[in-house]
Amino acid sequence: MLLCDAVQVADGKLFILGAGWSLIGPTPSPIGVAIKIDVGWHEAEINHHWELFLVDEDASPVTVETPEGPRPLEVRGDFRVERPTGVPEGSPIDVALALNVGPIPLKSSSRFTWRLVIDGMTEEDWALSFSTRPPLPENL
Repeated sequence: MLLCDAVQVADGKLFILGAGWSLIGPTPSPIGVAIKIDVGWHEAEINHHWELFLVDEDASPVTVETPEGPRPLEVRGDFRVERPTGVPEGSPIDVALALNVGPIPLKSSSRFTWRLVIDGMTEEDWALSFSTRPPLPENL
């Protein structure tokens, strides 16, 4: 997983703009999350479900305003990979996912983490943390 300004998937590849940051703000900014998943050979040809959640430093869900009221910032989807012809048996199979979030107000001087869950499971390294800068001085 990699934080970026924007990301897209085309032809199974990630196209990433402004990547590798861990500090944002203090004004709302777009956030992209580029995700590359290595699916094990034995996990191919099976439906998989993924979820990505944004939590604050207390592990509480970050909420955003929607027409239905405040909702946790979370994204879900499904993927399925087939075993490609010509790939040696036992090789992992790539899946590329792209998430783009428009500018959202986040608390300044705080820490946030995107947490990835696949098929109800997560790993310690399936988390991507970043911080927000302090607020700008009022006289600027």
